[in-house]
Amino acid sequence: MLKDLEIAQKARPKPIAAIAKNLGITEKHLEFYGRFKAKVSLDILEKTASRRPGKYIDVTAITPTPLGEGKTVTTIGLGMALNRIGRKAVTVIRQPSLGPVFGIKGGAAGGGYSQVIPMEELNLHLTGDVHAVGLAHNLCAAFLDNHIFRKNKLNIDLNKIFWRRVVDVSDRSLRNIKIGLGGGENGIERDTGFDITVASEIMAILALTTSIADLRKRISRVVVALSKDGRPVTCEDLKVAGAMTALLREAIKPNLLQTLDNTACFVHAGPFANIAHGNSSILADKIAIHLADFVVTESGFGADCGAEKFFDIKCRYSGLRPDAAVLVCSIRALKMHSGRFTVVAGKPLDKGLVKEDLEAVEAGCSNLEKQIENIKIFGIPCVVAINRFDTDSTKEIDLVKSIALKDGAFDCVVSEVHKHGSKGGVDLAKAVVRAAGCKSNFKFLYPQEAPIKEKIETIAKRIYGASGVRYEQLADENIALYEKLGYDKLPICMAKTHLSLSHDPNLKGRPRDFALPIRDIKPSVGAGFLYALCGEMRTMPSLPSHPAGEHIDIDSKGNIVGLS
Repeated sequence: MLKDLEIAQKARPKPIAAIAKNLGITEKHLEFYGRFKAKVSLDILEKTASRRPGKYIDVTAITPTPLGEGKTVTTIGLGMALNRIGRKAVTVIRQPSLGPVFGIKGGAAGGGYSQVIPMEELNLHLTGDVHAVGLAHNLCAAFLDNHIFRKNKLNIDLNKIFWRRVVDVSDRSLRNIKIGLGGGENGIERDTGFDITVASEIMAILALTTSIADLRKRISRVVVALSKDGRPVTCEDLKVAGAMTALLREAIKPNLLQTLDNTACFVHAGPFANIAHGNSSILADKIAIHLADFVVTESGFGADCGAEKFFDIKCRYSGLRPDAAVLVCSIRALKMHSGRFTVVAGKPLDKGLVKEDLEAVEAGCSNLEKQIENIKIFGIPCVVAINRFDTDSTKEIDLVKSIALKDGAFDCVVSEVHKHGSKGGVDLAKAVVRAAGCKSNFKFLYPQEAPIKEKIETIAKRIYGASGVRYEQLADENIALYEKLGYDKLPICMAKTHLSLSHDPNLKGRPRDFALPIRDIKPSVGAGFLYALCGEMRTMPSLPSHPAGEHIDIDSKGNIVGLS
C-alpha cells in the first residue's frame, strides 16, 4: 500500500468552488486561497438559517494508545461513506498543530484512502489561522509587560500573572524562562514561560465563538492576571482586546477543503483535548449543519476527554444537540489496555499485539465498556467502529462485537476506510444512519449553576470512575477566589492525561478506586470555562529522540516529501 503522502499527491482534487457549489455555497461567500482551499464568510449563516438542520454526529474513541486508534481516519471515512450511500454529509475536523506534525505524531489529515487534501497544505500552515492566534496571544503578552514597565497603574501582582507566551513548536527549553534580564529599558525581570499555541485561550475562544461580535466580547473578558488587591485584570483593561480581535478577523472564518472522494470538509480551530476542550469550531459546525443531511465532527482523544467537553462545553454554547456518537477502537489498542504489552517508539511491535489473543482483547475491553457507558450517560446512541488491521482475527472481532453490544452499544461494525476508502465505511455509515434515526435524549452531565466542586466531582466519578477527589491547597484557595469573583457558574474543562481514564497515564483499561488529584484551577473566562489541573500537565510538549520533522523535506521539483 502506498504511503499517505503518495496517496494524497496522486489524488485529483476538484476546484474548491465546485465543492462549495455542491453544498449550495456560491462564490460570493468564498475567499480563495489558491484553487483547492477557501475560507467561507460568516454571512452564509444568515442565508442558510431557515434550512432544516442535518443530523449531528460526534466521533470519539477509547483511551488513546501509542498505536493509534484511527479516529481521524474514521471521521473522514465516515463522511465519505455517508455520501457514498446517498446522504449529503460534511466532515468537520480541527487544524493540526505544527508541534505534533514535526514532533511525535506527524500530520492529522487522516490516512490511507481516508484523507483530506491538499494533505501538505492542511498539515503545514493551511491559511495561517494558528499563526494569527499566536500573534494575538503574544500581542497581549507584550501589552501586559509594557503596562508593568510603564508604572503598572493596574497594580498587577507579578506573582499572579496567568498569561504566558506561545509558539506552535514543541520546545521543552521554553517551558520556563526568565524575561526582562538586564533591567532598565529591557523591562521588568520576572519568571514566565511558553505554551504551545493550540493551548492558548485564544484558540479555545476561536473554537467556541459564534460571531465576530461574540469574539470581541470573549477576548475582552480574558483574565491575564490579578491585581495586588485580588481584582481580575483583563485584555480590556490592558486596552488590547480590540487589536487582538482585529488580528483574528480572517481566522474566524472556517476553511473549506475536500476529501479524496471530493466531498466537503471544514477545517477550523485546533485546541488540544487534554488541556482545552479539543474540538473544532462551533462556526464550522453551524455552517455545515444547514447545508447537509449529516455533519460528522470529531472530538480529541478519548470519550472521557474530548467527547465529554464536546457535550458539556461545546454543545452548551452552540445550542446544537448531537444525534449519535461513533466510538472508535482497534483490536491491538484494546490489547494494550489489558496491561500485558508495552510499546516503545521506534522499536518493532510486541508479537503478542499482532497474533490472536482473545484473553488480552477481553481484558482490554474494560476500557471500551467504560467509554460506551460515558457516551450513554449523555443520552445518545453509541455506534462502535472497529478500525480493522490485517492482523485482526475473525474471533477477536466477533468477541469485541459481542462485548460492545452486551455493554449497550447501538451497533458495532468493522471499518476499513484506511484501506478501502468510502467503500470500507459503508456498513458504518448505514449503522450511523440507523442510530441517528432514533430519538435522542441528549442531556448535559451537570447543571451549569452547580458549585465548582460538585461539577468537578461529577466528572471525576461518573466519567473517569474515580472514588473521590483530592484538592490541594492552591486549588481550594482558587475555588474560593473564583466563587467570590462570580466565575463559579462556568462549565469545567478538566486538564488531565489523555492516556488513561484516570490522572495516571500508566493506569490502562478501566482504573477503579482512585482519588483524582486537583492541583490547581485556572480561569479561561473568555473561553467560558474554568480548567482544573489533574496532577502534572504539560502545556508545552517536547520533541522525541527522532522527531517526525527529520523526514520532511522538499524534492528537486519543489514537492514536499516525508509528511505522515
